[in-house]
This record gives sequence, C-alpha cells and structure tokens, in this order.
Amino acid sequence: MLGLPKGQVFLVPWTEKWIQEYEFEREKINKKLTKLNVRMHHIGSTSIKGISAKPIIDMAIEINHFDDGLLYVAGLEELGYSYHGINLLPERHYFNKGEPRTHQIHMYEKNNRYLKEQLLFRDYLNSDKISRQEYQELKEELSKTFNTNKHAYAEAKTEFVKNIILKANLKG
Repeated sequence: MLGLPKGQVFLVPWTEKWIQEYEFEREKINKKLTKLNVRMHHIGSTSIKGISAKPIIDMAIEINHFDDGLLYVAGLEELGYSYHGINLLPERHYFNKGEPRTHQIHMYEKNNRYLKEQLLFRDYLNSDKISRQEYQELKEELSKTFNTNKHAYAEAKTEFVKNIILKANLKG
C-alpha cells in the first residue's frame, strides 16, 4: 500500500516494494532532469528495513546551489509533483505527489546539515537493530496517540531522532 490521506497518521508494515518504488521514481526523475546534476537519496522510514512507516516514499535531492531548486519545479510538476516552496521546512525546497500523498521530495543544497542528519539517522537505524526496534515501538505508540495530527506525531519523535543523530556522530 502506498499513499497517506490528508489528516491521517497510520503505519503499514515495511515492504521491499518501497525500495522498488523509490528506484522506479528515481529513474523517472533522473530522466526528466537529465541535464541537471543531482544526487538522490531514499530517506525516511520507508528507507529503513523492517520498520513500519507512513506509506509515503521520502526522497532527498541534493543540488549544487539552493537557488537552483527553482530550475527543477517545472520538470517535477510534469511528473505530478506539487511545489510547496521553501517556507514549510528549513533550508529545503519541498514537493509532494498524489492525493493521497505517495511521494515527497526534500531538495537540499549539497552538504546541508539537515540532509546529513537524514542520512546519518537512516544509516544508523539500518545498522543498529536495538535502536531500530526502539524506534518501531515509539512510532507504533505515537501513531495511535496522534492518528489525526501529523505535526504532533513528528514533533513527538524529535527527541529520539536527535539522540540517534548524536550517537551516529559519536560513532562516525
């Protein structure tokens, strides 16, 4: 299952299909933006093997200069993405696709600290079974508590996420 209706928070069990969906979408985006130099990353819980997640594929696109993000809007809109500007999330251009929402793009300038933290978090959880299980349990609890409030759900995970990023930085 892929897609999260507005105003809902629920988790579905992890599936290999999320990786396949990311790869399929990455190829479409790379073909559309072929003349522009980008790196793409699968981020968010769908990129962490074995973790239940909201059924949305999160992708990070790494660009050379932040202002160049505007050059990508038309091409991504042709692929069905809606551009929501730079004011929703710090230091990123934000796009989403579908209703219910199936994909999100977070476009960062290369070496952006938020991008680095996303990748550190993903990689740490993919390599640490205990932390991965703790995150799974936290997400299950929070998705029940905040099943109609995605902002409260995300905010309630913040302390855990910051602790994992700290551990990853100490380890790295």
